[in-house]
Amino acid sequence: VQLQASGGGLVQAGGSLRLSCAASGTIFSIKAMAWYRQGPGKERELVASITNGGDTNYVDSVKGRFTISRDNAKNTMYLQMNSLEPEDTADYYCYANAIWRTYWGQGTLVTVSS
Repeated sequence: VQLQASGGGLVQAGGSLRLSCAASGTIFSIKAMAWYRQGPGKERELVASITNGGDTNYVDSVKGRFTISRDNAKNTMYLQMNSLEPEDTADYYCYANAIWRTYWGQGTLVTVSS
């Protein structure tokens, strides 16, 4: 499985961005997908996850502001981020939990200015 993340950029506080993660390869092996992030001087943390059945989970700090979704026809996962805060500044990584192993995409940088 290959994961290609995109959509990061510079945005003012209160603004919105949508991240995309396009998956290719052995798509059938994916059980769940997620977005992680790693801010400056911080450890990588799970932001949101979604199962093949559509069940979602969010870290408390983004609940009500971020929405994770998947378009199975396009083999793409999204993260809609609204009401962005400077604390959301981080490299965002997409992640896939597959039958045989896990996979990581490259990071896409989100910078939120105050």
